[in-house]
Amino acid sequence: MHSKVIALFYESYYPFCRRFLPVFYNYAQQVNSATFMSISMDDYDNPLWEEYNILAVPSVIFFENGKVSKRLDCALGVGLSEEQFCSWLVKL
Repeated sequence: MHSKVIALFYESYYPFCRRFLPVFYNYAQQVNSATFMSISMDDYDNPLWEEYNILAVPSVIFFENGKVSKRLDCALGVGLSEEQFCSWLVKL
């Protein structure tokens, strides 16, 4: 298992998340230097909301050796674009 993980936090019914999921999965197939995982946040009682201070979804967090290293949070009512994600990825 990689010591580098890129985790997408999303809600399955939220339009911005549904639009971003294919982008995330596309890059997951192309990038071999990290493990990609997606985490559904459909349950508002999920403790990950608070644990990782997720205020809006989709949000992407990069973990190195189990610790948060960098994150990419969406803007409320806007979501994330492929360009934002790609730009963020190349800086890792």
